[in-house]
Amino acid sequence: MEINPDRFKNGTFEIPEGKGYKKTIIIRQDSLQIEKYEDRIDSLSIFWKNNFNYTLKMLHPKTAIDEDPIYVKITSLNKDSYDFEAVIGHSNFIQKGTIYRK
Repeated sequence: MEINPDRFKNGTFEIPEGKGYKKTIIIRQDSLQIEKYEDRIDSLSIFWKNNFNYTLKMLHPKTAIDEDPIYVKITSLNKDSYDFEAVIGHSNFIQKGTIYRK
C-alpha cells in the first residue's frame, strides 16, 4: 500500500511534548501554517518543494533567528503521522520529530 503524503498538506496536526519540543498544535491551509504552543501563536508561510520537502518562513519574525527559513524533510511516513528533520537557515543543527494528524 502506497502512503500518499498529500494528506499532510492541509489540516490540523500535533507535535507531542518531548524530544526538545513543547506540545505544538499546527493548522495548515494551502500556503499558511499556524503554530500554537505554550502562550505563543506563530504564522508561517509553507512552500512545498515536493511531497517530501517543504520550507517554512515566519510571517512576523520577532528575532533574527525567526527570519531564517526552516527547511523540513519528511524522512518516513506512517498512516497518521510522519517523521521529519528540520534545519533552520544554513545551520548544521538538525532537529528531528514526529507530526501526528489530529
